[in-house]
Amino acid sequence: MAAWGLDAFWGLPEHPRTPYYRTFETVVDDAAHLYEFVVPMVPPSWNEPERVAEYVEQLGRGVVPTAVAVSTLDLCRPALDLHSTDYHGHWGLTHFLLDGHHKLAAAASAGAPVQLLSLLALGESLAEPADHRRLATLRSQPSLPRGTRQAG
Repeated sequence: MAAWGLDAFWGLPEHPRTPYYRTFETVVDDAAHLYEFVVPMVPPSWNEPERVAEYVEQLGRGVVPTAVAVSTLDLCRPALDLHSTDYHGHWGLTHFLLDGHHKLAAAASAGAPVQLLSLLALGESLAEPADHRRLATLRSQPSLPRGTRQAG
């Protein structure tokens, strides 16, 4: 809301119209922030509850399952600063989940980690090669919500 404001027609916040998981965020610099999302290719309501429960049990034993995704990095900012109280760049690292829907649902419900094998699409995004090269460093930083800074 602080960055994008309300939709001029509907008077509602922006909505992606698809379920997704928010997994990580951190500071890029004073003018930008990285947000990471995992978008399932089928609705989580289609997951088989018994299979999700099996993964929850495995996670409880310390198993860290692996899911697979194809990913994009998009850099954007609000077009206008008319409605924004926090005008900053958004680095959106979006993982489109190919395999592991039950694993991710289990991890989300258990608050446990899952490993993600991500195939980053370099040519089909709103980012430059230099931005892609920064991702490993950014992802190794602590998760920090917008408005906080890393010590040091």
